[in-house]
Amino acid sequence: MGAGFAGVGCVRRLERQLAPGEAEIALVAPFSYQLYLPLLPQVASGVLTPQSVAVSLRRSQKHRTRIIPGGAIGVDTKAKVCVIRKITGEIVNERYDQIVLSPGSITRTFDIPGLVDNARGMKTLAEAAYIRDHVIAQLDLADASHDEAERASRLQFVVVGGGYAGTETAACLQRLTTNAVKHYPHIDPKLVKWHLIDIAPKLMPELGDKLGNSALKILRERGIEVSLGVSIAEAGADKVTFTDGRVLPCRTLIWTAGVAASPLIGTLGAETVRGRLAVTPEMNVPGLDGVYALGDAAAVPDLAKGDGAVCPPTAQHSMRQGRRLADNIVASLRHQPLQPYVHKDLGLVVDLGGRDAVSKPLGIELRGLSAQAVARGYHWSALRTNVAKTRVMTNWLINAVAGDDFVRTGFQSQKPATLRDFEYTDAYLTPEQVREHTASMTARG
Repeated sequence: MGAGFAGVGCVRRLERQLAPGEAEIALVAPFSYQLYLPLLPQVASGVLTPQSVAVSLRRSQKHRTRIIPGGAIGVDTKAKVCVIRKITGEIVNERYDQIVLSPGSITRTFDIPGLVDNARGMKTLAEAAYIRDHVIAQLDLADASHDEAERASRLQFVVVGGGYAGTETAACLQRLTTNAVKHYPHIDPKLVKWHLIDIAPKLMPELGDKLGNSALKILRERGIEVSLGVSIAEAGADKVTFTDGRVLPCRTLIWTAGVAASPLIGTLGAETVRGRLAVTPEMNVPGLDGVYALGDAAAVPDLAKGDGAVCPPTAQHSMRQGRRLADNIVASLRHQPLQPYVHKDLGLVVDLGGRDAVSKPLGIELRGLSAQAVARGYHWSALRTNVAKTRVMTNWLINAVAGDDFVRTGFQSQKPATLRDFEYTDAYLTPEQVREHTASMTARG
């Protein structure tokens, strides 16, 4: 269940480890690609094309895996049935012997007035493509307007979330608008302002004080106003109110303040840890036969840290958990012992666009071009197919030589494309509805 780093990593390993005829494999995925999420900010800023970070499942998977185009909306663990809504809208039951839950995460929101109606997310490929169009459109609309108040609101941009996603999004898009505004002679470049805010007291605390401060310095030197210990009190259509009382004219609010486990987890009625499904170090769900969970939706114990810590929801952990879980599934089929997931974090990379980056591979602190080489080298090597690697490298080379382009497609211009439009959090069934559905389908024969 799920075609993110965890699910696809598990499927690929199963295909290699299982003998023909030993098992049937099905992958449930709403889209026919695996999204390389860490590079979305570069899609939003136009450095990479959308298809560069969307790795085709049908191109990369072997023919032995059956791909079911849709999404799971419930799991009946007693009847061993997964309820799936296919992309056609049809709801079907898929029986299983063993099920791997890797539905990933959704954008974490709070009960802030106007947030889901006016904020944009950065969790999906469609959102990244829309944000690029929207940001460039603000320059066009400001250039066409004679109303100073409207121009001011269109040229101020707010990103909420001082983690990797928010920091890279603000950095990459600020670089885009800085280069683009040179081609708008009627817009004063000083009016284009980017704001990055986070309720935490430090920017990307996982980097450590030195690198975190280096990233903060880079952003501020580029003109990005970074406010820490601050969040959003209200999000309006043309203004944003901060928790410190400031009211900012703004028509672009990008929300990247963390993630929450997929609502699918709530359909199981199983124990959770801060919203993520509680699992053993071997990644099976206690008390549920044949049910495994990993990735963003599971609280996998971090044995390398101990003290009850769980693995953070990162691509690095998800990929490695997928491989370990595949080995455990194979072991269970062959009546061999399961192995716990143990992995020490290899480090952190943050690409701030242009020649700016900070990285911490294996605990070594890097800045500038060396950090960018490590960051891009890591992302490039993590792409699963040669086609994807070729596209990404070609895009990087073209951008380095030709610079940014400022073309907007306009294909989403008639849709608000807010958080409410892209994440279908109301599509899931309750545990009671799941049981009723499976019972009724069984009664029909």
